[in-house]
Amino acid sequence: MLLASVLARVVRIGRLTVVDAVGRRHVFEGAPGPAASVRLRDPALHWKLLVRPRLFVPEAYMAGTLTIEEGSLYDLIDVLEANDAALPDGPALRLAHAAGRLARRLHQYNPIGRARRNAAHHYDLSDELYACFLDRDRQYSCAYFRTPGADLDTAQFDKKRHIGAKLMLRPGQRVLDIGSGWGGLALYLARECGVDVTGLTLSAEQHVLANRRAAEAGLADRVRFHLRDYREEEGQYDRIVSVGMFEHVGVNQYAAFFRALRQLLAPDGIALLHAIGRMDGPGTTNPWLRKYIFPGGYSPALSEVVPHAERARLWITDIEILRLHYAETLRAWRRRFAENREHIRQLYDERFCRMWEMYLVGSEIAFRRGGHLVMQVQMAKSVDTVPLTRDYIADWEARHPGGTAAIAAK
Repeated sequence: MLLASVLARVVRIGRLTVVDAVGRRHVFEGAPGPAASVRLRDPALHWKLLVRPRLFVPEAYMAGTLTIEEGSLYDLIDVLEANDAALPDGPALRLAHAAGRLARRLHQYNPIGRARRNAAHHYDLSDELYACFLDRDRQYSCAYFRTPGADLDTAQFDKKRHIGAKLMLRPGQRVLDIGSGWGGLALYLARECGVDVTGLTLSAEQHVLANRRAAEAGLADRVRFHLRDYREEEGQYDRIVSVGMFEHVGVNQYAAFFRALRQLLAPDGIALLHAIGRMDGPGTTNPWLRKYIFPGGYSPALSEVVPHAERARLWITDIEILRLHYAETLRAWRRRFAENREHIRQLYDERFCRMWEMYLVGSEIAFRRGGHLVMQVQMAKSVDTVPLTRDYIADWEARHPGGTAAIAAK
C-alpha cells in the first residue's frame, strides 16, 4: 500500500497505527509523542488520504469510513499535526500550495449577498446547539485567561473587560460593534461604561436573540442590533470594535474594511480589531473547514493586515498577540460539547456531531501546534488619541473588577 510507505517516512513523532481496508495492520512510530490507532473501512481511502489528507481525513471521520480504534480523535489529530512538517515537499505539493494561494481570492469572494449566506451557514444553526457548549453570555470568540485554570465564564468576562480597557470608553460615547454575535459584548459595554452601542450582524438568529436580550436587560434605549453588513453602515462613531468577524471578511475585501473603519471613526476615535491570525505568513484555509464549517473564511497573517491599515491612514497604536488563550477556550468548548453530545445528536444527527467534534478538536490543535493565534490591533486616526504608555489598560481594569463576583453581580 503506497499510503503505508508514505506514512513510514512521515511519522517521526508519536505512534500511528493504521488498519487498512483489507485488514492489514501497519504501525508507524517515531520519537515519544501522542498515539492513535485507526481503521480504514473504504478502499478508496488508500489513495484519497494521499491526495488530499486535510479534506479526506475529516470527511472519512464524518462518514464513519475512518474509525478510531485506540486513543481519541484528539490523539489522532495531534499525531497528524505533530508530523505535518515531515510531509513530502516535492514539486506536486508546491504546485498545489501555489494553486491554493491563487484560488483563495475566489474562495473568499464575499459580496454582501454571499457574506449573508456564509454567515447563515454557521451562525443560523439551532440556538440550543450554542447553548450546549458556550459560556452563559454566548461569547463565541477567544476568551482571556488571566490566571491558569480560570473557568470559561470568568475568562470570557475578562475578555470583554480587556476590550473595554483598550477602547478607553467614557459615558455617552457612541460605539459600533461589527459582528456583534448574540450581543454580550455590546450589553457589557453599555451596562459597565454607560455608552450607546449599535451592533451589526449577518445572522438572523443572532439578530433576534440579541435584540431580545437588550430589551430584557432594560437597555434597548442604548443598545440596538441591525441585520446589516459593515459596508452598508453610515454615520460616525467614537469607538469601533470587531471581535471574531474579520475572519469572514476575505482578503479581497480588506481594503474596503479598513476604509470603512476610517470613514465611520470619529477624528479622536479608537478602533479595536480582535481576530484569528497565523504566525507563519499568508496561507490558505483548510479545505475541509472551508467546505463544511466556515465558507468564505480565512485567518490572515499580521503582515496581510497591517498594510491595509497603513493605506487607510490609521495609526496602529497597540498590538497584542494572544497565543494559547484560544486553545484553552476551545478545550472548554470541546469538553462541554462532549458532555452534551447526546442532546446535540438528537438536535441533528451522528454525522453532525462528528463534524463538530472534528472542528473543535482541529481548531484547538491548530492553536497548540499549528501556528494559529489571536491578534488584538488597536487603531486611531490621530497620533495622540491613546496614552503614551500601556498603563491605562491596567488602570481601567482595576476600576472595573472582573472575576466570579463581578459576573454574579451582572
